[in-house]
Amino acid sequence: MNLHDWIDELCDVLDVETEVDEGLILDLARAAAKNVQKTSAPITAYLLGVAVGSRDADPEETERLAALAQGLAERWERPAGAPDPDDIDDEVPDDSGVDHTGEDFEEE
Repeated sequence: MNLHDWIDELCDVLDVETEVDEGLILDLARAAAKNVQKTSAPITAYLLGVAVGSRDADPEETERLAALAQGLAERWERPAGAPDPDDIDDEVPDDSGVDHTGEDFEEE
């Protein structure tokens, strides 16, 4: 079975009538996997599908949305494998020698 057969069978099972530009989807998934992380590829393709479906987008609009997503992936600033900044423990400076008498602090 080749990719075209798979797409046809999947569309039948999901009861979807659409034309699929697999090259467009694969290019987008490849850019996301390379520039963000591997697991972002199927999520990116899925979200493109949601966007296309919610707009009942024609092929030109689909290409425009895919280009936006691919551009974001290609400009992504964190290389694949880099830790999420929210998961990095920042070093807290030792200010035990500083007198904080009379200072107001907000609790987080």
